[in-house]
Amino acid sequence: MAEDERQIRTAAEAILSGSINSQRSSVTHHSITRPTDIVLTEDLIAGARHNGRMSNVRRFFCLFVTFDLLLTFLMWLICTMIAGESLSTAFTNQVIHYNIKSSLFDIVMAAICRFTVLLLFYALLYLNHWIIVAISTATTCAFLIAKVFLFDWPSANQPVFQVLLILTSFILAWAEAWFFDFRVIAQETQARDWIRNFSDAERTPLLQGITTDRQYLAHVDHMNTFFTPVESPTHSDDEDIPKKQEDSRKLSRSNEIFMFLAKLTPEKIDEYKKKVSKMLQDCHDLLTSAEWKDIIVTNDGDEMACMQLPPEWKLDGKVLKITGIVNAPASFLIDLLYDDVEEQTLWNKLVTESMKLQNIDENTDIVYQATSPFGGGLITARDFVILRHRKQLGNYYITCGVSVPTASVQVRPNMTRGENGISCFATEELPDDLHKCRFTWILNTNFKGWIPQTVVDRSLSTGLVDFMTYLREHLNDM
Repeated sequence: MAEDERQIRTAAEAILSGSINSQRSSVTHHSITRPTDIVLTEDLIAGARHNGRMSNVRRFFCLFVTFDLLLTFLMWLICTMIAGESLSTAFTNQVIHYNIKSSLFDIVMAAICRFTVLLLFYALLYLNHWIIVAISTATTCAFLIAKVFLFDWPSANQPVFQVLLILTSFILAWAEAWFFDFRVIAQETQARDWIRNFSDAERTPLLQGITTDRQYLAHVDHMNTFFTPVESPTHSDDEDIPKKQEDSRKLSRSNEIFMFLAKLTPEKIDEYKKKVSKMLQDCHDLLTSAEWKDIIVTNDGDEMACMQLPPEWKLDGKVLKITGIVNAPASFLIDLLYDDVEEQTLWNKLVTESMKLQNIDENTDIVYQATSPFGGGLITARDFVILRHRKQLGNYYITCGVSVPTASVQVRPNMTRGENGISCFATEELPDDLHKCRFTWILNTNFKGWIPQTVVDRSLSTGLVDFMTYLREHLNDM
């Protein structure tokens, strides 16, 4: 008991400090940890860059700088009109024959200079330091203070508007400095640290001590570290509920979420069958492709790889693959995954809901599945409506799936509708042992929403590894 308490205390201290001692790998084979504890708020989302694009908070700063220029110019126009001058006269007197004692156009020029400098350094060059905005604000303030002393106030017909113009320019310059220093830098730094910590995870990788091929050593990228999941499905404590109560609860939830799917027309059935036929061939092409790269061997002996799909596939992002040996006959395992899809929530912790919506034929159907939040909580729960098909093709037993749109499945308030471009489970018989098979899961998915691609890639990689663990545990329990 003393030894157990010591291990628990060590693990707790490691989690609170945001890192996991690498020696924990000798205590447990699969450590359950989480990235550095950063509150996942809208501020974190706003500070993150997606696919190299400008962050939301920096984009707002650039819009604010543009607003500064337009508002200053508008107020100068108002001052000019109130003074009774035409625009051409004002341009001649205040621009061509400029005099600091009588002209207010220099305030507009100061706004133009701020606009040019700030957008150059913070939009085009994407500088992350406050020095440029500090210089622009300090220069503007020094100029405005000098302007107050040098301007010929007695000659002004309506000095109130001139005062407002100077004060507005002064306030906007300081607002830009404040916003960039306290909002843009802070939020982008927080998002960058979160993603870096999520990438490094401050813990021992499950791939420690594994063997890798030469291709992996030459092309190490985002798939070089895998982590165990953080969240558990919301119903994980309900496994002891009697089956009758569970079935009743599923029916109630189904009626709450969905409208009954309309009977498929012959034309729709033909469309779906053509779709699954092409999808099956695409999956077979991926299974036999030699284009897989960045192969990684996990602690369990599974191989992970990725591939960038060609443009003609019209699918976004990478497709990931994991392959491993499992203790089940090839045809039995595919039938299990296809026929018992509604039972996945009992053993697959990545899935919180799984329902069969409509049968098309014995080997084709439409299912609904919902996932738990993952990616350290940055990726919220997703749901999918998937058209599936099962068939043997060559040496493979395959069940493939692709997302299909349907107005009958309502979008739920706390869910984001994801989209599977192409996915499949495939098994191959082993010549020397028919009680085992080589299992492969190929996945290409779009989570939708505004999520950094680094988080998406690592979350998918983690999910593939975790699924293999859950599948083996389920087969062992059977």
